[in-house]
Amino acid sequence: MTEVPPGFVLGVATAAAQIEGAADEDGKGRSIWDTFARVPGAVRGGDTPDVACDHYHRWRSDLDLLSWLGVDAYRFSISWPRWQPGGSGSPNAAGVAFYDALVDGLLERGVQPWVTLYHWDLPRELEDAGGWAARDTAQRFADYAASVGDVLGDRLAGVATLNEPWCSAFLGYSGGVHAPGALDDARAIGAVHHLLLGHGLAVDALRARTTSARSTPAQLGIVLNVYPVEPATDAPADADAARRIDGLANRIFLDPLLRGAYPDDVVADLADVSDFSHVRDGDLEVISRPVDFLGENYYSPYVVAGPGEEADEASRRAGDHAGGSTRTTRSPWPGARDVVFADRGRPRTQMGWEVEPAGLRRVLDRLVAYGAPALYITENGAAYDDVVDDGEVHDAERTAYVRDHLAVALQARADGLDVRGYFLWSLMDNFEWSWGYSRRFGAVRVDYETQERTPKDSAHWYREVARSRQL
Repeated sequence: MTEVPPGFVLGVATAAAQIEGAADEDGKGRSIWDTFARVPGAVRGGDTPDVACDHYHRWRSDLDLLSWLGVDAYRFSISWPRWQPGGSGSPNAAGVAFYDALVDGLLERGVQPWVTLYHWDLPRELEDAGGWAARDTAQRFADYAASVGDVLGDRLAGVATLNEPWCSAFLGYSGGVHAPGALDDARAIGAVHHLLLGHGLAVDALRARTTSARSTPAQLGIVLNVYPVEPATDAPADADAARRIDGLANRIFLDPLLRGAYPDDVVADLADVSDFSHVRDGDLEVISRPVDFLGENYYSPYVVAGPGEEADEASRRAGDHAGGSTRTTRSPWPGARDVVFADRGRPRTQMGWEVEPAGLRRVLDRLVAYGAPALYITENGAAYDDVVDDGEVHDAERTAYVRDHLAVALQARADGLDVRGYFLWSLMDNFEWSWGYSRRFGAVRVDYETQERTPKDSAHWYREVARSRQL
């Protein structure tokens, strides 16, 4: 048995657009996912997040599920258009009241509230004004962050500014598979920078509130999806493919955040796409503001090879976190669309993602070598084709997946890495972006017709780990 050490946070995670529903209620504005889901072919089966898990109306019983699980913490996101419709101006009183009550409900149940400010649901009006490719969106985001800090900051355990900016920038603006569904490489590179700039400005805004009457004692950080990227062989072409994918997946975010500069080779790789003239004096100083933690969302490794005939199809499939679209999409890797994502024949989840727990350790070691602050695994989990058997879900594959990855995190902690927590993705089945409701990551099953919640075997297992503090 492996002990879960004192202070190590065991949690679960969700995102607003995936569970809340109530898309048009109580003053909520439209998000880019509300409108993108209505584009023909954008989401499998024509599914929308309009109702999702109806968490907006069922939050009290969902928090009771958290109490039953016995977890230490709950990571959830705030819907920007619910808090601030349109992305500017005064907060929406009903939206603020919802999150205010949610945070108090967590604290009443002894569960730490961890907030993500942006989990991909940009107010539609800001996208119409240029979206993350426009510099002004970064400032709008900082203003929104300040508003959240003013209301909730004194009660939160952790605040992540952004969730997986790679997905927002490259899947949203280059590959066309996430909202807003653009196929514009230059906008994608602009979005990378303005997402990071928005992060830095938000950190400044939240830090400023530590001197106010309503302080923000929460840990501040950002959540990335850093991948272990390896060449398929020792061939020079494969090594270069790994360098290029690593640059676009990882270093284009890690270097500005932790080293205050964009990698020279990545800038060179993207010379035909962008001249980086959107980077202004002082931006990188803001982006690289010190933070308290870095969150890692880990699901799978990348193994890549040099140019091949199947590159475009394979690249799109491997790089797409939500490949349910039937509309026109493409590889989300500008400057690396000739790279092939190799198959090593290992087990894969229903998403097609290779299962390799050891890859998580390689990522953690790399982040430590980069000089990252305290580390949390902010998402880790798996989608499988669950079968309901006499009212129960025996999801042995998911249980094994979570067990094996949690074991890696705990071993890294035991070996001296500053790994402070693990958040299972996800608390419940939900709207899985362009896969709609066809993919289930939850420890708790949701019947979308009745909204009945049923804890799966993995939930019972995780509950026992939380209770016994033993793995």
